[in-house]
Amino acid sequence: MQDEKFSKSTRIHCTYLIIGSGLAGLTAALEAAKTHDVVVITKTKAEDSNTSHAQGGIACVTDEHDTFDAHVADTLTAGAGLCHPDVVRTIVTAGPARVRDLEKYGLEFTRVGELHADASPDEARQFDLGREGGHSARRVLHAGDITGRQVSEVLIARCRENPNITILEHHLAVDLISTRHFSWQGENCCVGAYVMDTRTQEIKTFLSDFTFLATGGAGKVYLCTCNPDVACGDGIAMAYRASAEISNMEFYQFHPTILYHPQAKSFLISEAVRGEGAVLKVKKGGEYVEFMQNYHPLKSLAPRDIVARAIDNELKRTGQACAWLDIRHHTEEFLRKRFPNIFEECLKYGINMAKDLIPVVPGAHYCCGGVRTDVNGVTSVKRLYAIGEVGCTGLHGANRLASNSLLEAMVVGYNAVIHSRNTPAALPPISPDIIPDWQHGDAVNSDELVVISHNWDEIRRFMWDYVGIVRTIKRLERAKNRIRLLRKEIEKYYWNFIVTPDLIELRNLASVAEMIIDSATARHESRGLHYNLDYPTADPASQGKDTILRRPLKPELWFE
Repeated sequence: MQDEKFSKSTRIHCTYLIIGSGLAGLTAALEAAKTHDVVVITKTKAEDSNTSHAQGGIACVTDEHDTFDAHVADTLTAGAGLCHPDVVRTIVTAGPARVRDLEKYGLEFTRVGELHADASPDEARQFDLGREGGHSARRVLHAGDITGRQVSEVLIARCRENPNITILEHHLAVDLISTRHFSWQGENCCVGAYVMDTRTQEIKTFLSDFTFLATGGAGKVYLCTCNPDVACGDGIAMAYRASAEISNMEFYQFHPTILYHPQAKSFLISEAVRGEGAVLKVKKGGEYVEFMQNYHPLKSLAPRDIVARAIDNELKRTGQACAWLDIRHHTEEFLRKRFPNIFEECLKYGINMAKDLIPVVPGAHYCCGGVRTDVNGVTSVKRLYAIGEVGCTGLHGANRLASNSLLEAMVVGYNAVIHSRNTPAALPPISPDIIPDWQHGDAVNSDELVVISHNWDEIRRFMWDYVGIVRTIKRLERAKNRIRLLRKEIEKYYWNFIVTPDLIELRNLASVAEMIIDSATARHESRGLHYNLDYPTADPASQGKDTILRRPLKPELWFE
């Protein structure tokens, strides 16, 4: 539903305010709408989310040859000693019920018969399950090779049909409204958000009983990423400013295989391609040779952190610009059926997967840290939930197992609504009359917009160089010195000039960059996605210990 009164009003009340339109946010919206009114805000179009870019699928036990225990074990192994075992089991075992919900909403997963004409009638009706890195069995449900896009389209359609759900596109959250904004003596509590209508740049006041952050990740903090442009870490930065606990930001996952081509904009070659037997190679002499056997027994199907570091090492060692993915042992007919989107995208750049090697490099892909929550998305700030990639439940630990992200998003999104329904009696009675609307104060329009573009570019470059796949103490120190200066410059700019969408995103990006740097500096070991040449081994004493950041409660928003 698109209600005109919402777009025209500057002070809006709702039961649920959901910031973000990916799988987590839309799952929560549909569940919450069964009993209450819901407003979903999204900074561009509803379809533009990390979910819609997800290719591989949803890891879920649906086959009699697979078990929950095996899925749990694979997740714990990939997480390198930092997963929360109780959270892992809860999310893994809840998966099948949430998959059934998706099917009820109209999602059609690929069946065996669609890819294999010689399958028996019983086999043809079964899910075609993919296998990805770190998994001991085929358990990845998929809808072609555009699972995320299919999920997104189905859920957006169901939300638009629902009279209790209002989707407001081109609405960018500026900051959460927490009780530190006004004279409230009780515990820290979120009561809504200040939101900019980016078409008019008017900032509105949204007041809600429950605020759900479903803003996705922060891949744009790095120079090379497969994330869409919206992935600026907005939710994590806003939650930090509201004094929510942030956890494990040092663990940023780099996907090993982003298409390497000067005209391709960060197109991801799904891990499912390696699940179907593709192998990684580098040039040696006049030949292309495999190398992953030198790094892990699973070779090209090793966990992502290991594969990404291996490629990074091979490229630095040999001076080559990219690695190569070889899946030429399959027929073109099979590849077109199994990977229709990837096949066509590669063809745009003159690459036929059935005949040619695919050039690939690693790129920033997924934030395993985020706003610290439990399995219900509950944060350390009352009435504030964080669901999907923006949250850190403890499922992923130090490295996310492939295709566990969509699983977590739908399970925690659903759980958060169920939890909120059971807590209304505990809500503190805060009168809306004491909550202020947004004020620009003495701010004026900027005549120095070049500051934004220069700072944006500098942050992404030094994060890639100093806080990327491989780190050192000196690199982290350099990054900290740079981000400290840039944060001060950005905050001064923020308070002097009227805010714009670009400035809001830059401020959030800089905040998240500093969290990653501080968390990486605090971990004196190499574990999972965090690899430091000065601490090349894991410290047994740190196993199970999360890194936690918390901004002290202060009434003002000034930079610290």
